[in-house]
Amino acid sequence: MAAAVDTYLGHLAVERGLAANTLSAYRRDLGRYLRVMLLRGRTAVDQVTEHDVRGFLLALREGDPDHPPLSAGSAARALVAVRGLHRFALREGLAPDDPAHGVKPPTPPRRLPKAISVRDVERLLAAASAASGGSAADGRAARGLRDRALLELLYGSGARISEAVGLDVDDLDLAEGVARVAGKGGKDRVVPVGDYAVRAVDAYLVRARPELAGAGRGGPALFLNARGGRLSRQGAWMVLRAAAERAGLSDVSPHTLRHSFATHLLDGGADVRVVQELLGHASVTTTQVYTLVTVQLLREVYATSHPRARSA
Repeated sequence: MAAAVDTYLGHLAVERGLAANTLSAYRRDLGRYLRVMLLRGRTAVDQVTEHDVRGFLLALREGDPDHPPLSAGSAARALVAVRGLHRFALREGLAPDDPAHGVKPPTPPRRLPKAISVRDVERLLAAASAASGGSAADGRAARGLRDRALLELLYGSGARISEAVGLDVDDLDLAEGVARVAGKGGKDRVVPVGDYAVRAVDAYLVRARPELAGAGRGGPALFLNARGGRLSRQGAWMVLRAAAERAGLSDVSPHTLRHSFATHLLDGGADVRVVQELLGHASVTTTQVYTLVTVQLLREVYATSHPRARSA
């Protein structure tokens, strides 16, 4: 059983080219699955039954002394890893059938993406610039320019934080106003970068990045930390959180600017398929969740504006 899991993880890493974070999630979920199956006496992948898989899913939802109960979404994610393992085992001749095929994941409640208003986005971006209030000697001025450029780019392009910190200087063409980002599954896409973001990134490149790069050995990364190395995803999240605190905004997550980018485009009349391409979603169904936000906005406008919307 353990050998089958290791072989499958190797397949995901080498042949499927899964991102490191995704691969780590698969490894964690399958490690828990392996432990549960061993407790059930299943030492080989061809011994697992559909009843075992359903028992694992039930255990995820109920929890145990070492693990809290998982939400429907988290349990569904773990089941995706398990189903992938058994499909792989069947295809590779490691098992005669797929015991997970008939096990359906729990349906998570549909949650609207968190988006903030255009005015709140402007407050957030202004708060990032406020961090530059310092001398060149203490590095705050350079970090403030970097922080503003980072947040402007996130909102101006819809990139994920991991995609933004993965950018190299050569991935940007400021003259054309575009950036090439490496999305999930190793799929690159070219996204437009708005004028505000272009100006902020240009100011950072000219007035701040050379100073930050001087603290390290140099390198191609666009966004640098105080030691001259590539800014990490955690570092970028701290930049966002600090700006949100200064702006007086709560519940701002790493995806807030991405959600706001999509929602504001749709509110402005953009086609959902265009937004799908900009976000790098494989399916338009994933993007259509944002239309729920705009429908809610339409309902609110109607309820407050139409003379026949409310009864007397």
